Amino acid sequence: MLDLLPDPMHEPTLIAIPFFLALLIAEWLAAWKLEDHDEDGPDSGRSRPPRGAYEKRDARASITMGLVSIATSTAWKVLGLLVYTAIFVYLAPWQLPITAWYTWVIGFVAVDVLYYWNHRISHRVRLVWATHQAHHSSEYFNFATALRQKWNISAALVMWLPLPFLGVPPAVVFAAYGVNLVYQFWIHTERIDRLWAPIEFVLNTPSHHRVHHGSDPEYLDRNYAGVFILWDRMFGSFRAETHRPRYGLTSPVDTYNIWKLQTREYVAIARDVRSAKGLRARIGYIVGPPGWAPSPAPGAKRAGRMDPPREVSESAAAVNSR
Repeated sequence: MLDLLPDPMHEPTLIAIPFFLALLIAEWLAAWKLEDHDEDGPDSGRSRPPRGAYEKRDARASITMGLVSIATSTAWKVLGLLVYTAIFVYLAPWQLPITAWYTWVIGFVAVDVLYYWNHRISHRVRLVWATHQAHHSSEYFNFATALRQKWNISAALVMWLPLPFLGVPPAVVFAAYGVNLVYQFWIHTERIDRLWAPIEFVLNTPSHHRVHHGSDPEYLDRNYAGVFILWDRMFGSFRAETHRPRYGLTSPVDTYNIWKLQTREYVAIARDVRSAKGLRARIGYIVGPPGWAPSPAPGAKRAGRMDPPREVSESAAAVNSR
């Protein structure tokens, strides 16, 4: 049974660290040399960083969150491996051979489509959004932003549960997820424009992912893909890039404290639940979409602004997201 477990030395994200560093340094040097002050796109009244820019405090927060996520993700994966292995060994009606090429193809595609749905849920269920929103909190879009990872991957582990039940070895599941994350690193950049049309049609690219990180109303809740943008095209969440996005959350986060960045939405949920009137409102604040609020009583006027669909309430202080 031990051959079902992945070798920690073969963890794709760890192997790719030199690749991450090389690209990050190259992009930072490009930002330093080029100093491109592009200001295209609609203006909401607040200034934007230059295209492809870096800011020391922002980049330091992103990189630190990435380093911490290595430790937290490892802990979650150990728990996941125990559960997945038990399911695979004792409950799966069949077991795909780990040495067969088709097992890896099935595993990779299955992990990617489940990543799409997990990512979509992360934007539409507030409690899950709380685990993910830190990744969208930067107003910069560069390779450092790619490292601004969440510390709680429990939702992804739950989403992958069907795979060991269907006979996909746990080692394949985690290796495919690692490759998926490695792929997504290079799409966090403004230095790469649109690619060859067939590539843009099939794969997730920097152009598609810039849309996903945009806080512009027309870009919110779009392009959830990990590797294959085909899922967004199939399930109606695709949006092409038409102008340079304004990055970050719809309500800016004025902190570089990584603990606050990771926990702020949990705090907001607790505050809303504590002040809610009735069970329905409490449940809504937890599992409703970011920005959800109880409907006002007939004839009553709700305090504050009325957010349009897909926008986030001030109390949620949320979002767009990955």
